[in-house]
Amino acid sequence: MNPNLLDELSIASQWQSEGKKIAIATVVETWGSAPRSIGSKLVIDSDGNFEGSVSGGCVEGAVISEALDVIDSGISKVLEFGVSNESAWEVGLACGGKIKVLVSRLD
Repeated sequence: MNPNLLDELSIASQWQSEGKKIAIATVVETWGSAPRSIGSKLVIDSDGNFEGSVSGGCVEGAVISEALDVIDSGISKVLEFGVSNESAWEVGLACGGKIKVLVSRLD
């Protein structure tokens, strides 16, 4: 098991015990040269604090923004990121891969 995963789940548990609302983003699919493996996690609280990584920094900002919406709505989302012609350097994976990330509120 990835030792960082234990850290991220421990942090989520700690934040939840402090009464914070939490979302967990998990890489559920990769294609090509993806920066993080399936199962990689990013834990986000309702204040925008985060721990972990789903892309090594390429798309974390977008995932955190979506996670805040998920915390408010309670509706999970599947996000897809990759290199596209026009948005390759905006929110995408410069490495040429693609990832799918499931973002769910932790209740």
